[in-house]
Amino acid sequence: MIHQYVSNEYNIVLDVNSGCVHVVDELTYRVIPMAEEALAQNTEGMKNLTAYVAGRLAESGSEPVEVTALQEVMEEILELKEAGMLFTEDIYEKYIGEFKNRETVVKALCLHIAHDCNLACKYCFAEEGEYHGRKALMSFEVGRKALDFLVASSGSRVNLEVDFFGGEPLLNWQVVKELVVYGRSLEEPYHKKFRFTLTTNGVLLNDEILEFANREMANIVLSIDGRKEVHDLMRPHRGGQGSYDEVVPRYKKAAESRNQMNYYVRGTFTRNNVDFAEDVIHLADEGFKQISVEPVVAADTEEYALREEDVPAILAEYDKLALEYIRRKKAGKGFNFFHFMIDLEGGPCVAKRLSGCGSGTEYLAVTPWGDLYPCHQFVGQEEFLMGNVDEGITRTDIRDTFKACNVYAKEKCRDCFAKFYCSGGCAANAYHFSGSIDGAYDLGCELQRKRVECAIMIKAALADEEKEKAL
Repeated sequence: MIHQYVSNEYNIVLDVNSGCVHVVDELTYRVIPMAEEALAQNTEGMKNLTAYVAGRLAESGSEPVEVTALQEVMEEILELKEAGMLFTEDIYEKYIGEFKNRETVVKALCLHIAHDCNLACKYCFAEEGEYHGRKALMSFEVGRKALDFLVASSGSRVNLEVDFFGGEPLLNWQVVKELVVYGRSLEEPYHKKFRFTLTTNGVLLNDEILEFANREMANIVLSIDGRKEVHDLMRPHRGGQGSYDEVVPRYKKAAESRNQMNYYVRGTFTRNNVDFAEDVIHLADEGFKQISVEPVVAADTEEYALREEDVPAILAEYDKLALEYIRRKKAGKGFNFFHFMIDLEGGPCVAKRLSGCGSGTEYLAVTPWGDLYPCHQFVGQEEFLMGNVDEGITRTDIRDTFKACNVYAKEKCRDCFAKFYCSGGCAANAYHFSGSIDGAYDLGCELQRKRVECAIMIKAALADEEKEKAL
């Protein structure tokens, strides 16, 4: 399976199953799909292959190609095929039965430390942090049991992850600190290592909190949507006043105090700012080096929801942003944009390639009263209540359903070139838009494919830059 596209004047060919990327000339770009047809028809011998492709080129109305040039292209294509870099077979699907029956351990928890918030973000899936009206703060006792559950359920895995989430976790900061101390106390006796993260809207961020976070939190996520007018429209206080001017100075201090590493400023773009590339550029101009601005996921009944008619403009924005991203990298003023970060050499492990984040199996969300859900986006939906921190997972059928969720269980993923990069996408989005975790969120899929294309093109452009420097 191959995927071809042209971006920024690069002719790019992705061999989906191997992950190999080829930047080729125009003739090779035209010939590759014809060569794939010829090989599929078992055309034997170089002479017959070349003759078949020559015939297909003639049928397409292309200008005549010299036989010698065409033979050279065909030889290169066959060499790539023999090297396992083109037209490769899918090596994963035959193992899918074994994969579905694999032993899993819990390695990460999203602790809903506060079902309450001091902002009233219009797109909040958590309904201003209250999750279907159940306002609450997690007690230390519930949090302690959650960490005990994680340790007990993690098997021989050493590295464990805990995200302090909300609502707004800083509304329950004392318990956050106590749970970090408790988690550290478990590390040596149980041979574990906790990686704590914090997601905050920044309103309560101060020097004391930042000092603790810099010492104990492996990563912090700082919520901001970009330009002041965009941010204040969607992320106001409950009284309607904006929050941009409050949080930006604090975020700048946080980013610098962490040496511009191990943090993200994380935003959401909506129909109100389809020109979101301007928001990413704005954040970069403000000095932030780690940036994520993601599309809102909302029912089309919401006025700010993205719609199918918005897709062409959004795709154009990704192209625009990719070019600016390259320009700034080359000028030594680069930044990282989460959706353009892609590993073409190693990449994620097979399990992650096939099933993504591990929601419902390796990753769970914990409510303030200790209930367990597959992830934070399922919290409050009782049909997905898996158990609690006292009894553990009692609905193993839910876990097994998520365990079987993978790119081969999703019909729309099978023929998608991006399947091993997005790993089937978000199960919650699939469920909310299709009624099944094995379904798809079609609009999100369109955007994901574009981001993968941009990310690969950026790699090609920066590789060219390195070659030029080496000359």
